[in-house]
Amino acid sequence: QVQLVESGGGLVQPGGSLRLSCAASGSFVSIRAMGWYRQAPGKQRELVAHIDRGGSTNYADSVKGRFIISRDNAKNTVYLQTNSLKPEDTAVYYCNAEVFFGLGSYEHWGQGTQVTVSS
Repeated sequence: QVQLVESGGGLVQPGGSLRLSCAASGSFVSIRAMGWYRQAPGKQRELVAHIDRGGSTNYADSVKGRFIISRDNAKNTVYLQTNSLKPEDTAVYYCNAEVFFGLGSYEHWGQGTQVTVSS
């Protein structure tokens, strides 16, 4: 079993920052790609940022220049530094990881952490 546990969400004023973390635990060989997705009420889940094991990243256009994704492979942890937050960034943020078990890789999701941007 693999668990992804997110933390760092909360209520922040527009223009503020939050740092989200997601730690993977369990029995596996390695974590390949990791990413953050978000889902706002009434909307589909969307990709926010993605990082591969080597550190290559890509971002949704809506967060480029404001959010930074990073990872610590030794800790099996991915981070999302969110800056200059806007009310439209309000959503549940989910961590995603491609977990390698030796014979194949499988996607896993965290339980989500709420980010609310409001004055």
